[in-house]
Amino acid sequence: MANKIDIKTVDEVAHLARLEFTDEAKVEIANDMNRMLTFIDKLNELDTEGVEPLIYMTDEVNVMREDIPVETLNQKDALKNAPRKDSDYFKVPKVITQGE
Repeated sequence: MANKIDIKTVDEVAHLARLEFTDEAKVEIANDMNRMLTFIDKLNELDTEGVEPLIYMTDEVNVMREDIPVETLNQKDALKNAPRKDSDYFKVPKVITQGE
């Protein structure tokens, strides 16, 4: 493994991410990050000669349907099960008052 993550590196990453950790958490994070680097180093051992870069996860092509507008729910049906409503709208409790 080329680089080893230490507490100073965890502090720098935490600063960039605007995160704060306890000293115990920093030790765990450093251990986790070092395990990730070990895994990546293991991947570097693979022979990828002649392997094309993966751009898409599948060769499938999207099948698009024609975009035709249809009415799926009218106003009357939309208001049918509303707990509070008037003739045209949902009624909800006031959540913002003036002066707050």
